[in-house]
Amino acid sequence: MKILHVLSQRPDSTGSGIYLQAMLREGSRQGYENALLAGLPPAETPHLTGIRPESCHFLRFSGGDLSFPIVGMSDVMPYPSRRWRDLSDSDLESYEKAFGGKLASLVQDFRPDLIHSHHLWILTALTRRLFPDAPLVATCHGSDLRQFHFCGRLRDRVQADCRRLHRIMALSRAQEADILRLFGVSEERVEVVGAGYNQGLFYPEPKSSPNPVEIVYAGKLSRAKGVPWLLKALGRLLQQPWLLHLVGGGAGPETEEVMALARPLGPRVVIHGPLSQGDLAPILRKAHLAVLPSFFEGLPLVVLEALAAGCRVVATALPGVVELLAGCRSSGVSLVTRPRLKGQDQPFEEDEEVFIRELAAALETQILRTQSQGGFSPAEVSRVLDYYAWPAVCERVARVYRTAINLPSASQPAKDRTYPSTRCP
Repeated sequence: MKILHVLSQRPDSTGSGIYLQAMLREGSRQGYENALLAGLPPAETPHLTGIRPESCHFLRFSGGDLSFPIVGMSDVMPYPSRRWRDLSDSDLESYEKAFGGKLASLVQDFRPDLIHSHHLWILTALTRRLFPDAPLVATCHGSDLRQFHFCGRLRDRVQADCRRLHRIMALSRAQEADILRLFGVSEERVEVVGAGYNQGLFYPEPKSSPNPVEIVYAGKLSRAKGVPWLLKALGRLLQQPWLLHLVGGGAGPETEEVMALARPLGPRVVIHGPLSQGDLAPILRKAHLAVLPSFFEGLPLVVLEALAAGCRVVATALPGVVELLAGCRSSGVSLVTRPRLKGQDQPFEEDEEVFIRELAAALETQILRTQSQGGFSPAEVSRVLDYYAWPAVCERVARVYRTAINLPSASQPAKDRTYPSTRCP
């Protein structure tokens, strides 16, 4: 099977990039021939582990194929980016023309049996328009649903075309419900496959003495991830022996706010910046506790990675988190109620104090348990970890591939299939 993967942003950053790399590696192990089209700044080489460079093709932003920076699926990205809401109509036309040209050339040369696009957004809709008869599946990563809320003027640009995908893959049941509601697709076209963690990187090791208790936050340094409120909560626990590893990047006023809140905490906050999975893994294996105070997640990979590395977890009780931990009863996990939100990222002022207080209480509980009970055993959540290991996730994805290719419109063998010529917009 020949699979063309399509991602509109960097393939070596954020959860969608981690997911994509896993698909490429596991696909190769199953004998698939892969090709990739993704976005990059000019003259940069992405950090891709275990992936053949000759199979990778890139559209260059910031003065290459397009004059503006990568348009991020989140409004705050761990690298220079532009927001979808800030694109003009002319920018959008340039974006679609540039990606359309790259896609047309790559499809002609590679002749894929199936295209796997990532995010239910502009590039996936464009791919459907350009190749209306090609077997096309897409993975929803959650940030695309946020853009659907943020960018009302672009909804019509994606909704109709995304309805014509052969299959949509969701990370969770909660996300599946959102896709059905927002895009109006039939239930049989949406499959819940989840996301995974790398067993070769995230596994337990002996922990050091919990003095201090080492805490890890890994993600974008933004308000949507709850980082300002995390720092405020930790500021109320100065009597406890903790050390926070702040892993992630960002830009603009939100990241500046995070840095301003971290400064008064001094050496108790270690700012690592963006790290690869390979560099994050030893930090988690050494740490005692991971925290995810996010206001919105599809299926948070970092929770899986932390549990697999033997960390206790404090997280907001988001639908994806609750679903991930369904049926697991462990004293190593504390969930905090998310505050009511105005829009997507801003809590109501009257709820902020309650959220900070409850987050501080959950962190203190797990700090004290670490000191009194020692480490957390991944065996307590082994059922969850087995289900979400990458090989298991990729087998569920492979079933979706086979279903899509066996549809009547995709029944010709690859050597006989000819995609209709297209005129790029």
